[in-house]
Amino acid sequence: MEKKLKLHGFNNLTKSLSFNLYDICYAKTPREQKNYIEYVDSQYNSDRITGIMSELTQQIGAKVISLSKQDYDPQGASVTFLISDNAAGPSRRGEDIAAHLDKSHITVHTYPEYHPDTCIATFRVDIDVATCGEITPLSTLEYLIASFSSDIITMDYRVRGFTRNIVGKKLFIDHRISSIQDYLDKKTLARYDAVDINVYQANIFHTRMLIKDFDLQNYLFQIDPNDLPENERAKISSSLRREMLEIYSGKNIY
Repeated sequence: MEKKLKLHGFNNLTKSLSFNLYDICYAKTPREQKNYIEYVDSQYNSDRITGIMSELTQQIGAKVISLSKQDYDPQGASVTFLISDNAAGPSRRGEDIAAHLDKSHITVHTYPEYHPDTCIATFRVDIDVATCGEITPLSTLEYLIASFSSDIITMDYRVRGFTRNIVGKKLFIDHRISSIQDYLDKKTLARYDAVDINVYQANIFHTRMLIKDFDLQNYLFQIDPNDLPENERAKISSSLRREMLEIYSGKNIY
């Protein structure tokens, strides 16, 4: 917030930030594919995600009201936080409505998957951070991106509802933003190709990011690229890049 707004009553704008984070891997045999799924499941189980999201709530100046977490069989995990703005402090009689509207939530779901015909495994993490009042989830961008190894990132940010200033004028957004990229470090942006699709009239912002550098070694699970013939390395690289481009563009490439 560049300057604190003088409002009438409470700030009931809702700011929602949604992430899809993708990690791509090549696992050649069914056993390797199974091992990869087990690996990412252990790395990003509900306990690990709970720790990441607990740190996130501290970064945005919130406190956890309730927590629910679950690991699934055969794979995947979910974590849900109900949070509240610490700045609001304890509610008193006459402030119950404001306290209720300060409440927000964070949800995380993981989706490890693969298809045996392609030998490509994809690990997807969906994160939703919805805040009300003065808290904005945009400050969490760098932390979330750093917490997960991501080849493709899609982000949606939306501000909904309205609040009023002291003279009764409606305010449909309370901070300046032209792009989600405005809130990313330049070093982070330099690692990705990024494109925006924004609807400014509706306070809707969308950014897609695709990792630039491609080193085959980073995408092979339990395989040494030096053990593969050159034509096979080229074929695998092409398949992986195609998979990444399809997710990034949101369409199949033929």
